[in-house]
Amino acid sequence: MNKKKIINDPVYGFISIPTDLVFDLMEHPYFQRLRYIKQLGMTHLVYPGALHTRFHHALGAMHLMSLAIQTLCDKGHDITPDEEQGLLIAILLHDIGHGPFSHALEKHIVQGIDHEDISTLIMSKLNERFGGFLDTAIEIFNDTYPKRFLHQLVSSQLDMDRLDYLNRDSFYTGVSEGVISSERIIKMLNVKDDAIVVEEKGIYSIEKFLVARRLMYWQVYLHKTVTAGEQLLGKILNRARKLALDGQELFSTPALNHFLSRTITKEQFIDEEHHLETFTCLDDTDIMAAVKVWIGYPDKVLSRLCQNFIQRKLYHVDISNTPPNEARVKELTEKAAKKYNVSIEDASYFVFTDTISNNAYKVNDANIKILMKDGSINDITTASDNSNLEALAKTVEKYIFCYTKDLI
Repeated sequence: MNKKKIINDPVYGFISIPTDLVFDLMEHPYFQRLRYIKQLGMTHLVYPGALHTRFHHALGAMHLMSLAIQTLCDKGHDITPDEEQGLLIAILLHDIGHGPFSHALEKHIVQGIDHEDISTLIMSKLNERFGGFLDTAIEIFNDTYPKRFLHQLVSSQLDMDRLDYLNRDSFYTGVSEGVISSERIIKMLNVKDDAIVVEEKGIYSIEKFLVARRLMYWQVYLHKTVTAGEQLLGKILNRARKLALDGQELFSTPALNHFLSRTITKEQFIDEEHHLETFTCLDDTDIMAAVKVWIGYPDKVLSRLCQNFIQRKLYHVDISNTPPNEARVKELTEKAAKKYNVSIEDASYFVFTDTISNNAYKVNDANIKILMKDGSINDITTASDNSNLEALAKTVEKYIFCYTKDLI
């Protein structure tokens, strides 16, 4: 069978599958599952075109990784064929541990374990099935490989993951503020002292990248309506889990029921293999099928939440720099309890507060380093003459107050 396939990607054009092993990994059910997990969760409720998947993104990130490898090799840095394949596999599989609706339900399916941890577990599982050929990829992914700069290409503040998702998410949402010069940034990459650096002439492209990331968070990822949709889906899963743990029978696929009807700790998830196998059967369709059926469930709270979700009757969301007025929260909670004929406790599914945060750039050990013309290394915030970058390095936290629209 010819495994040297090319894929037509709407963002980059033709993407080549580089090796037989990469092709076989893409064919595996664990990776094919990513076709059925949307990259941007509930964002399509605001931007109807945002229906691209984790599958798309993984291929795009792998394509950019191949460009980065070529750039660094052209500049005289030694990347062996084994390291090259390890890099391509590590970035291809970096999101393989995502659950349904990506970040929207990350804390609701399995609590206390991040998708990166699950990605590592799945990669280890694949490594067993592919005879140890993923050893290098796993070491690079986990940052235990001797050449530390390789890991930075997979996971850092200027990795191929971010370079792809900003352009891809901009393309599918139509939000032009997120468009970045990913190929120019890659051409400016270099290595010094076993760390990825950006040559000084690439400063302005990095400035644009950081500003674009901040704008995309407020305009897309943390858009108030996207937040409303994600909060609503989270409340639905919370309610369903509560009912299931109380012994009530709910319609769900076997994979979803496995996680609804029991509380699984991080330790159990890691130690007991069947949890991971069941997790790899979950995707967006499990959630959507359940939500559609739960509209007719006798529990008033779950039924109404699901009806609101399917009919796009989302929460109203107030975003502010200060905590919401407690008296106002109490007033609407009591109103919800009366209107929906539920307890004050159950009214918290319809009226609640939370926080969101936006951090475009973190000044730490993994900062973006600029290689100056005199050979010195500076952080982007000091190398740049753009004073706005220092502001981008501060975490902005905002308070959200969510309530159903028919309460006002």
